[in-house]
Amino acid sequence: MKNLKKILVCKIALLMVLILLGPASFSAQAQVDEIRIADGKGDWGYPNPYRHYPRGPGYVRMSWVFDTLVWKDEKGYTPALAKSWTYNPDTLSFTFELNESVKWHDGNPFSSSDVVFTVEYFKKHPYKWVPMGDVSGAEAVGPNKVIIRLTKPYAPFLAYVGGVMPILPKHIWQNVKDPKKYNDPKCFIGTGPYKFVDFNKAKGTYLYEAFENYYQGKPLANRLIYIKAGKPLMTLSTGKVDLANIKPDMAETLKKKGMIILKNARGWNKKLMINHKIAPFNDKRFRQALAHAINQQEIINKAHRGFGYPASFGLLSPDHEFYNPNTPTYAPDPAKARQILESLGYMKDPQGYYSKDGQPLKVEVLSSNITVAGESVADRDGEVIKRQLEAAGIRVDLLHLEQATTDAKVKKWDFNLAISGHGGLLGDARILNRMINPKVTGSVNSARFGANKKLLKLLKDQVAQMDVEKRKAIVFRIQEIYADEVPAISLYYPASMAAYNPKKGINWYYTKGGIGLGIPISQNKMSLVK
Repeated sequence: MKNLKKILVCKIALLMVLILLGPASFSAQAQVDEIRIADGKGDWGYPNPYRHYPRGPGYVRMSWVFDTLVWKDEKGYTPALAKSWTYNPDTLSFTFELNESVKWHDGNPFSSSDVVFTVEYFKKHPYKWVPMGDVSGAEAVGPNKVIIRLTKPYAPFLAYVGGVMPILPKHIWQNVKDPKKYNDPKCFIGTGPYKFVDFNKAKGTYLYEAFENYYQGKPLANRLIYIKAGKPLMTLSTGKVDLANIKPDMAETLKKKGMIILKNARGWNKKLMINHKIAPFNDKRFRQALAHAINQQEIINKAHRGFGYPASFGLLSPDHEFYNPNTPTYAPDPAKARQILESLGYMKDPQGYYSKDGQPLKVEVLSSNITVAGESVADRDGEVIKRQLEAAGIRVDLLHLEQATTDAKVKKWDFNLAISGHGGLLGDARILNRMINPKVTGSVNSARFGANKKLLKLLKDQVAQMDVEKRKAIVFRIQEIYADEVPAISLYYPASMAAYNPKKGINWYYTKGGIGLGIPISQNKMSLVK
């Protein structure tokens, strides 16, 4: 009897402690009515594979609706539609064991035939985020197993296909002849944790609702809402939003207000694109002179109040597992830049500017409000770069344009120099191929550089090398050659931060290696699942 009383007293005491500690003690992540995420741009297109805008935030909007075979969370790869997978080097194939409890948003069962269909559909109707050139096809082995075969060894398969390819429902898409024009509401039926409800293009708002029959459990928030908000400090402080990207100088203020501050690794870089197809930019020596003329730290100090990090001239982030610490660099040295220009035959006039054969050395620099990790950021990068180039004797016309206009001009090679930027620098090293190889025409951030044949061969070799250490050695050499050629100049990695309100009980984080291909945005759908 005494023991029974002791047990009862202990249980009552434990219950009182839990009550005093509050609901968070019962569950780290309780069900909430809605989560609101702020976005400075708003419009990232409709969230299906063929209608979202081709930058990271557009893919993230789509990822809430469509699941992939595998995914990534804060620790790395994690099962999604596939509960396990294996690679067979003899048959050049990946075998995926699928989760048997998956259903489409319309209630239809998911099966291996959907995966086979998706592979075939993307091969016929390319989706630029998923390169299918090294995938020969797929085969269903029963309803819950699928084999995807390769034409040759392909090291980035999980990073660029298995972990990025949104699986489409065969019963809906099998009769769609032109996916880019398909706008029936059924085009948003996926297997993801959220069902798409509405996108207001004018207001830049998105509305999703939880898919109660999600195979990983009902999502933690009943509704997910994106709102266009240009003042993250105010919207977070007033409770209008629960998560937002922030400027680094907001961090301390928001921290004092009880917000959790997230600091990202260096996965996004601001870049100076160079039209190396035209003179004088087609001469490596001239491009090296540009690199010496630019002071990366000065751009960070003057345009970003010191928040940021000078970028590697080899493109890969120092936070990447394959980063080469011995990558060649260019010390900021206007005198060295002038020395190179004079060796190329340029003559200095009384004002200190150069000319050659009677023609002044004058370049046009395109500048835009670049979208950094989902936010449109106005900065003074162009002004600082203009002064730096002029200090090296190069006249500059600075032209500020809308980002879409700059992207279009770069894509058509209708430019001299252009300030741009992109993420993906934490994901698979195949980002080097995407941002260097001239055959990759879909990216406006790619240098599309083909003048160095050895570099092109190394790019081809690295994606075919399945041995990690051997591949790493190849990637080290790629960075060295790329830095020597400087077909584009990585300027800096901005200090990327986000803040969220912990009162909702949701734990947001930056994904290890970035979402999908390496998107450095703290909006991983797993935060609302587990």
